[in-house]
Amino acid sequence: MSHLRFSVVIPTRNGAASLPALLDSIWSQRTTGSLEIIAIDSGSSDDTLDVLARKAANVIEIPLAAFDHGGTRNLAIAKSRGEFIVSLVQDARLADENCLEALARPFATDPKLAGTFARQVTRPDASALTRHYHKRWSASAKEGRRADLEDGEDGLQRMSPAERLALCTFDNVASCIRRSVWDAHPFKTTPIAEDVEWAKEVLLRGYSIAFVPEAVVEHSHERSAAYEYARTRLLHARLYDLFELQTIPSLPALALAIAASTAKHMAVEWRQPARWPRAAALAVAWPLGQYIGAGRARRGDARPRTREGRV
Repeated sequence: MSHLRFSVVIPTRNGAASLPALLDSIWSQRTTGSLEIIAIDSGSSDDTLDVLARKAANVIEIPLAAFDHGGTRNLAIAKSRGEFIVSLVQDARLADENCLEALARPFATDPKLAGTFARQVTRPDASALTRHYHKRWSASAKEGRRADLEDGEDGLQRMSPAERLALCTFDNVASCIRRSVWDAHPFKTTPIAEDVEWAKEVLLRGYSIAFVPEAVVEHSHERSAAYEYARTRLLHARLYDLFELQTIPSLPALALAIAASTAKHMAVEWRQPARWPRAAALAVAWPLGQYIGAGRARRGDARPRTREGRV
């Protein structure tokens, strides 16, 4: 074991409101070795840099236009020194003081293990709709699992697109990867889904990945429908490229998905009339983003970035 056990990498931008809680939760961790924090900031205009300076983080600054989910993380990791690389997002919070050790523990007994990722729980102020969808996300499960791919590319091709995605599910909201694996297999340059793309690559190289529910992070969003549409469109274009996944393949399927989502969203949020407009907008934004994103990828169209340059 290296004396520096963990290098915690956090991409930041205008995260002054959430970063103090995250940084406090990191420094409160009980670990068998020391840790460092490497923050990489892409043009914050709030007090993010001041917050990072007060919490003793090592900070790399890049322009917003240079941000890339894979390449930006690689740049920060290249400056780090720890045995294990922990990726976190700026609006997460480690739920207890043993989270990092829980993420690292499986590596001790599994030399084929390339990476682990944590269980996510919603923030206390999460809406009913957010909680509803969070329960369906595989990173919210309470049972651990390990993924590997014994038959390589042939085995992957025998799976359905949804099965391929399920196998390669990995989440950099809170993850831990073995440095030696990253040295050989860094993240790919990509505007989104760098985590599942990395998981696919290492699984094809004979490694395994594991979901560790004992490691818990608090993380959820209440983002606008416009933001969610842009992000979903970009994500599903990438998921088509990686797995040939097309969840909504036709206009009739899109109409049915919007109708079903609208009914579901209104039922979930019926106690909160003030949230009905956003719930209705999301019932359109999410299916439409899936349909347009995968459709463009299937046709080979270029995928635009979001207006802010990142998602």
